[in-house]
Amino acid sequence: MGFTLKVTNRARKGLKGLPPAIELPDDATVEFTKREIARATKTSDFNRIGIFDPVSKKTLKDRNALLREQEPVMKHGEIIVKDLGPQISWRLVYLCEYFGPLVFHPFFAGVRNHLYPAVYPFVKSFVPAPNPVASSGALTSVQQAAFVMIMAHFVKRELEVLFVHKFSANTMPAAFIVRNSVFYWLCAGLLGALEIYAPFSPAARAGDFLSSPLDVLGLGLYVFGELCNANVHWYLSRLRKPGETARKIPTGLGFSLVTCPNYMFEIIAWIGIILITRSPNLVIFICIGSYYMYNWGWGKEKAYRKQFGDKYKKKRSVMLPGLL
Repeated sequence: MGFTLKVTNRARKGLKGLPPAIELPDDATVEFTKREIARATKTSDFNRIGIFDPVSKKTLKDRNALLREQEPVMKHGEIIVKDLGPQISWRLVYLCEYFGPLVFHPFFAGVRNHLYPAVYPFVKSFVPAPNPVASSGALTSVQQAAFVMIMAHFVKRELEVLFVHKFSANTMPAAFIVRNSVFYWLCAGLLGALEIYAPFSPAARAGDFLSSPLDVLGLGLYVFGELCNANVHWYLSRLRKPGETARKIPTGLGFSLVTCPNYMFEIIAWIGIILITRSPNLVIFICIGSYYMYNWGWGKEKAYRKQFGDKYKKKRSVMLPGLL
């Protein structure tokens, strides 16, 4: 037994050789269908094939989802297909995103004795006087702490991408790697490091590390946020059985408060870093990041409500209780 679906090109030019219809077995998944269409159109990489809902025009992202369980597809007997262009794996994109800060922070910490003395005469009218310790060539204790905390954060992220995270989709358009990486490379990497390791930065002018209550609070928030964020990521990676990609209702740490507690703990950790560094550039970084995390979190909340109905307890906040 099986079923036949009409196949429609989404783009005018579209895929060459696309058949008007395709016969599929009852257990055909989204990925199986992509492979069949790629074979029919002689497309070398089946990940380039995008399959879309004929009603909402949204892509069917879950590669292991059964087509016969997609109500609009079966009701209309149709799928819409598009060549998504060259693809790159989600894992590689995330590795590239988080690599930028791991380059910029050691670089600016290393060249500070050459860079900042050269630029200070041009900016001295706009910045405070340098910290004498930092001017002598050594990083202050707060700058050292900031370096360790930020490097540890992004090393943790890289390790999670390699060994913890699971992805429901194989790839994304290769062009997205630039868009996705610019945020981390520019805000957390280039601008963050350029400011923090300057001898006239707020981090340089702060007192000894942990001499201020802000430092103690910041360190506590950082450790708490990082450990809880890692716990949520580990829990989510074990929520699905091996090979599963379907969404499930999570109930782990923080999920009774918000839709995405991993975002909540991420923000808490960065607040800790900001309290220690007093960095305005990192404030901008986390504000922009929070905007995107809120949109992603609200998208997940709507998906949970739509998919699970009354089985899912609706959340008023997606990442910060009572705020966002």
